[in-house]
Parts: sequence; C-alpha cells; structure tokens
Amino acid sequence: MRSEAEKDYLLRAIDALNREMIVVSPQFQIVAANRYAAEKRGEDIVGRPCHEVYFDADTPCGRCPVHQVITDALPVQQAFLDGGIRTEKVYCYPLRSGDAIDAVVILDFDIPRLGELEEEIRRANAFLVNMINSAVDGVIAADRKGKIFLFNQSAAEVSGYSVQEALESLYIQDIYPDRGAWDVMKKLRSEEYGGKGRLKEYHVEVLGKSGERIPISLYASIIYEGDQEVATIGFFHDLRERLRLKKELENAQIQLMQNEKMASLGKLAAGVAHQINNPLGGIMLYSRLIQEEYDLPEDARSDLSRILKDAERCRDTVKELLVFSRQTRLEKQLHPINEAIRRTLFLLEKQVLFQNIRIHTDLEADIPPVYGDIQQLNHLFMNIILNAAQAMDGHGELSIRTRRSEAGHQVIIEIADTGPGIPEAVLPHIFEPFFTTKEEGKGTGLGLSLVYGIVKSHDGDIVAANRPESGALFTIVLPVNPNPEPGNQS
Repeated sequence: MRSEAEKDYLLRAIDALNREMIVVSPQFQIVAANRYAAEKRGEDIVGRPCHEVYFDADTPCGRCPVHQVITDALPVQQAFLDGGIRTEKVYCYPLRSGDAIDAVVILDFDIPRLGELEEEIRRANAFLVNMINSAVDGVIAADRKGKIFLFNQSAAEVSGYSVQEALESLYIQDIYPDRGAWDVMKKLRSEEYGGKGRLKEYHVEVLGKSGERIPISLYASIIYEGDQEVATIGFFHDLRERLRLKKELENAQIQLMQNEKMASLGKLAAGVAHQINNPLGGIMLYSRLIQEEYDLPEDARSDLSRILKDAERCRDTVKELLVFSRQTRLEKQLHPINEAIRRTLFLLEKQVLFQNIRIHTDLEADIPPVYGDIQQLNHLFMNIILNAAQAMDGHGELSIRTRRSEAGHQVIIEIADTGPGIPEAVLPHIFEPFFTTKEEGKGTGLGLSLVYGIVKSHDGDIVAANRPESGALFTIVLPVNPNPEPGNQS
C-alpha cells in the first residue's frame, strides 16, 4: 500500500502535467480531472458527461474511445478528427478492479507539440538527404548484412545503376570485384589504415553495372551503436578522369624525351652523312674522269660503271638520311604522304631484316598533301614497318596501301603483315607507354606509344586489329590540308 505522502506526490505530479488527463466512468461521467484539464475545460467538469464537456453533445460519440476500451478491455489510441480535446489524438486505458473495469483514463498526447518535433525531424532529414544527393562524390551505406540502404545520385552516375535499382536489389558485395568488400571490411577493422573503424584514401576498384572496373579513392567508416557494428558508409571519388590526365601527361613527357633523343641522333646522323659525302663525291668525280680521259678495256670500264652506280646509291641513301634525320623546331608543313612512305621504304628495304620480306605497295595517286611534321611522319612509318618486320621474324609479306576517304577530307594508310597477329589480351594495351611483348632488353615499349602520340598530334587516329586470315593491320587516318593559318606553312 502506498503511504499518504506517496499518494500526495502522485496527485501533485498528475496535476503538474501540462496535458489534459481525465477519468471517465463506464456511464461516460467524468469522475476525476487533473488541474490542467480543469483550467482548460472549467472547474465544474467533474460529474458532467465527457461528450457534453468536449463536444457539447447530448449523447456519447459515435466513435467513443471510452466505449471501445470497456468493450475490448484494451488500451486505445484514437484521433479526434472533429476537434477532440484540443488535440488530434488521445490515449485511453482501463482502470481495473480484478476483471472489472471501474473507469477509463484519457490522456491528451498534445499532438501539436509532437507534430512540431516531427516536422523539425522531417525538415532535418530532408536537408540531410538533399545534402547527400547533392554531394559531388559517391556515397553508399550498407547494413551489417551488406544490404545497401543509402545510394546517392553521384554513386548512380559513376556505377551506372539507378538509385532505385541499388536500394531494391544491390548488396555491397555486388559493388566490389572478387572479394573486394571483405578486403575493405578487414582494413576498416584494422588500426593501420586510419584507425579502427576508419579507412582513409584507399585506392580500389568497383564494378559498374556494365562490368567495367572503375578506379576510385575511398574514405569509409563503420557506424556503431555502443560497441556494436550496425552499418558501414563510404565516400568515394571517381579516379578515371584524373588517371586519364595523368596518362596524357606521361605520354607527353615520353614523347618529349623521345623527340629530344631523336634530335640528338639526327644531329649525329647529319654529321656522319656530311663526312661521308666528301669522300663519296671524290670517288664519283675521279671515277668519271678516268672513264672520260683514259682508253680502258671493256672490263675495266664496266667495273668503273659499277663503282659509279654503287657510289650514286650511297649518295642517294645519304641524301635520304639527311632528310630523315633533319631536326629543327617542330614545324608542320604540307607533305605528300606517299613520298614519306617511299623514303621510309628506301631506307629500310635493303636492311638484312627485310631480305626475305616481300613488300607490296598500293599508293593511290593524286592524294592531297598532309599538313604535318615530316620527321615525325617518317618516325611514324618507320616504327610500324619495323614492328611488322620483327613480328614476321624477317619472313613474310608486308602490304602498304594509301587511299583517300570517301568524303575526301582524310588520307587512310593501311599497313598489314602476315605475322602471327596481336594476342587479344595484348591488343587493348599496345599503345600504352612501356608496354612491350618483346624479351627483356629487346624493346622499351615506347615505339607504338610514340606512334600513337604522333598520330594524335596530327589530329588523326590509329587503330590496330588482327586480319581474318593472319597477321596484324594498322590503320592510320590523317586529315588532309586543314587550311593552316598563314605563317605556319612554309
């Protein structure tokens, strides 16, 4: 039994409530009311019917909560849509004596105040959702089972999944290739990657909807309730554009180094060629003088003719070498593309590597000139033709064809060989810097990346493919004279 003091405290506590609280008999009479209810409804409310006090009605309400509590012997939470006790909802529960219900307590929930709190929570949640969806980086959160429950718009743009798809059917394990999700969780639980429960700037790949592996920079953390893990959240940045720019910069640096290297070699070759030209000129001069001034036997005259012929060949080779190795500042001019190909073949076809290679050319006449740097174009064809000869191991057929595109604005050069072709796994990478399939010490991997850079610097395109029969095919597309600005042409 409660003491009188305890009862006094309880009554004072009930009267101190800033909510209406009344006790109603099974006959719908108000038998008790707290101070707040009496102040709001009148000091005389005790003894009056509840429907009269609150609704000014002569009979009980149609949806009377008191009647429902007495009938069902269970508490009821009910709305007063037609006004109610100053509120929208009340909570009603029975007062019992054994199995009998003596009265029903009605407590005002003061819903306007709760409504204000709910509205504040709703606004805060809406702001949080808007902030997450507006984030530049992707945001993904998953529960302990890996079910994704947060997936913002940036994550959708990177992955290719819609927000709805991700929330309905995706697990975090689906986002990472192989066992990537387990690896991330292992690092999150370690102290070594930013502290337990945190992972800072971890570079990893995620799987897009198309199956593409997308490089990202990930910041992640575990969400705890007390000591229990309840979820994980990750913020990630798509690295594809950054890596593309980095690759372009590396390519530019490699091409610059290669150009400097070729410039040095060009100067060396030019110096050697000039030194060869002097004695070569003497050989040709005195051979002609002997032929003109002396009456020689036919065999001697034939030998002199052969000397002159070979000397002239040497002179032509030196001349082409001088043109090929000429290195001034990079300067684009109009050049006939067929002539550049013939010059390259002239320098290569007498080499030992080409002795057992049959070369077929189909160079379309009247092709308009290409606006470019002749030295770079020479290097372009030299690299591809040498690669083809090496792929065939010095035995096979090399075909070179030039033609104008259907619209007439481009020149198409096709260089094909009868070698083993390019492995399918290698094909996507052959233009990457330092990528080579040659044995160690036999290739730097710069040749085809240099080729790619030269083609792109001439606003062209290059594609490598395998021929259906056998061998590889390189197709180069270069624009014809693009009407360069005055002063750039010479």
